[in-house]
Amino acid sequence: MLRPKRLFRSFQYSIKGLTKTFREEPNLKIQTIIGIIIVICGLYFRLTYIQWCLVIFAIGLVILMELINSAVERITDVLKPRINSYVKDIKDIMAAIVFVSALIAIAIGLAVFLPYLLK
Repeated sequence: MLRPKRLFRSFQYSIKGLTKTFREEPNLKIQTIIGIIIVICGLYFRLTYIQWCLVIFAIGLVILMELINSAVERITDVLKPRINSYVKDIKDIMAAIVFVSALIAIAIGLAVFLPYLLK
């Protein structure tokens, strides 16, 4: 069983990692700002429960993929001296994952917000 003190420490590490990544990754800042703008638009248009679920999923997906991308980039930077030929491929694949998640988020955003914008 996880003790409260240990649980609190694990939350501290998580927040530390999130703030460090937010400070060091400009794309995460941009994605967070876009996410905030989308939430404001959702409040303005008074989205339904299901629409909120889709929007929150889309925002979370992109931010999660960016965090994973940042972690993998750091790992590949450590390995770079030893496995140089694969590092570029790994980073390109991770960038593609973030890009695809952003395309999914855009599709969800269009499906949710386009009817409101066309009114």
